Amino acid sequence: MLVEEIMNTKVVTLSPTNSIAEALHLLQKHRIRHIPIVNEDRNVVGIVSDRDVRDASPSILEKSTGQQVLENEIQTIMTQPVITVHPLDFVEEIARIFYDREFASVPVVQNNKLVGIVTEKDMLYTLIQLTGTHTQGSQIEVKVRHIPGMIPKVTSIFGKRNTNIISVLVYPYQDDPNYKILVFRVQTMNPTPLVQDLRKAGYELMWPNNISEPKI
Repeated sequence: MLVEEIMNTKVVTLSPTNSIAEALHLLQKHRIRHIPIVNEDRNVVGIVSDRDVRDASPSILEKSTGQQVLENEIQTIMTQPVITVHPLDFVEEIARIFYDREFASVPVVQNNKLVGIVTEKDMLYTLIQLTGTHTQGSQIEVKVRHIPGMIPKVTSIFGKRNTNIISVLVYPYQDDPNYKILVFRVQTMNPTPLVQDLRKAGYELMWPNNISEPKI
């Protein structure tokens, strides 16, 4: 999945010379947490968060200097330089930026111009889509050896029962590089027949692990 598929193109922005008060107003009005700061060519020159504005805002005990501080230009508190991403970057790859940098949003830039923004909420919603948890179904986790061809071997068992696979994820198995966990989201509310078929084929299930074999 590409960044352009999940980014918000209606981005609230300010220029470096706008005031902190204007930033505070926009953050509250649009219920957002970040505002990219752009110049007249729509180049990203900084970014301001709600925390930046909150830290710069005066205490309610400082009534005499309150308004004066809020009239300072936003460029006095903005973060620069700004890490950006491209519309054709993979969402899975920019997730690393959010994790490593502890960002809550990242501007999207194409040809040096701001074209969108991606937030933590966008990333979480994308994760829901990629894992298929927004679709009613069941989850089955199968422990397999980490060798080529395991996914088609396991999915062939689902195919024999004409079960629709919503999503497939591959997780590491603890610290053992010889095994992987295949996580299937399948479109059925009764996974028991599939679980029994998988066990009969010799696969170890991590989930569900409470369905017993049929009595003969």
